[in-house]
Amino acid sequence: MATKTTTKKAVKKAKDPKKTKEVKELKESKAPKAVKAVKAPKVKEEVVKEKKKNSFEGEYFYAVGKRKTAVAQIRIYSNEKAGGKGIVNEKEMEKYFPLKRLQDTILSPFLICGKENQFDFSVKVNGGGFNAQADAIRLGISRALLICDEGFRKTLRTAGFLTRDARKVERKKPGKKKARKSPQFSKR
Repeated sequence: MATKTTTKKAVKKAKDPKKTKEVKELKESKAPKAVKAVKAPKVKEEVVKEKKKNSFEGEYFYAVGKRKTAVAQIRIYSNEKAGGKGIVNEKEMEKYFPLKRLQDTILSPFLICGKENQFDFSVKVNGGGFNAQADAIRLGISRALLICDEGFRKTLRTAGFLTRDARKVERKKPGKKKARKSPQFSKR
């Protein structure tokens, strides 16, 4: 019985219009203080200038490349000022991919087509590891070059740059240690 009476009192308090108004007034009075505390700090002008310096301008060709779980969104820019610069996730390509092997993988479509240092490119890539990301970028650049000029199809196709490598990690099955590896069997 005691629980029923306490619940009835709680319901009456909740339905009391004076108390709901008080609660609303309290929430409204606290809201501006909370908003003031959350305001973002002012952005320094140096950071804004740096972003403008890294962003490319003009006409671009867009493509997407994939490998394993890595997805790369590529924009290649053809300007008079283009010098073969690459930006990956808002960093210079050499800083994001410090290994020369991965840099060569990314730039190989330009080299095969004879267009090195004629395009700038910017990439947003996520998922996978560095090798998968580099292969995804290579596929995306190859596709973007095709959009730019259809005459590159034969050279890119023979090099294997237009084939999406669809191999992925196989999922683990129940009762197995990995995808196919079985637990050790003991006859006795």
